[in-house]
Amino acid sequence: MAFIYYGQGVSSLYRDFVERLMSQLALRGTEITHQNVGDTVSTMDIRHTGEEGKMEVVIDRENVRVSYTVDRERKEVKKGIAGAIAGAGLGGLLGGIIRGDRDIGDVIGGAAAGGAYGAYDGYEASREERTAFAGVLAEAVRDVEDELQAILEGQAEAREALRERGRQKREEDEARIEELREHLEELYGDLLAVQEEIELLDAEGLDIRKPRSRIDRAETLYGEAEAALEDGNHAVVKAKAKAARAMVEGAQDLLSSIGAE
Repeated sequence: MAFIYYGQGVSSLYRDFVERLMSQLALRGTEITHQNVGDTVSTMDIRHTGEEGKMEVVIDRENVRVSYTVDRERKEVKKGIAGAIAGAGLGGLLGGIIRGDRDIGDVIGGAAAGGAYGAYDGYEASREERTAFAGVLAEAVRDVEDELQAILEGQAEAREALRERGRQKREEDEARIEELREHLEELYGDLLAVQEEIELLDAEGLDIRKPRSRIDRAETLYGEAEAALEDGNHAVVKAKAKAARAMVEGAQDLLSSIGAE
């Protein structure tokens, strides 16, 4: 009989599941031999308190399936035969079975009622021991599942926290960009106003060479600030905008002195 257990939702940590399950079983007094651990399928032989069997651990969609098959032939048949011999009074058959001269099926098939009862007792005892290890395996699978579920939950929380930090950073970046854009728009408005005033004074025949030089430089710096904003280089945007603002204010001061003359 095969016993099947599932580690729910932990297939993404399959290798970890197998290693932890082997450790849990070893801590519970289980001897594991001939283990062959793969990326999706693992097999091994199991011995626990005299019981032997084979275990297979495979990925089953999002789950991990653990199948355990008891190799009970030696345990059950030997005890069953002992009962059969005692019940049927066929003690001479035991030596033939051990030597291989007689087939086990022949002995059981020819056993009397008392022998059949003894064979049944042998099966029952083996089933009880097998069920005991099935409980051990079920507990180990559950413990490993709990451990890995906790890890997966922690990973999910970490990913969510990372996404939240990313969202906050995007919002902060968007707010910073919007602030810089508004600052550039204000700068551009002042720049246009000074240019208009320069044109008016020029039309009046006044010497506007100095303020024009400054406002032309301010316009160049403004263009460079806009390009830096598109490139996402906020530090350059601030520096260029600050320099452009200084040029605009310098041009305004020169225009004021020209107007006062």
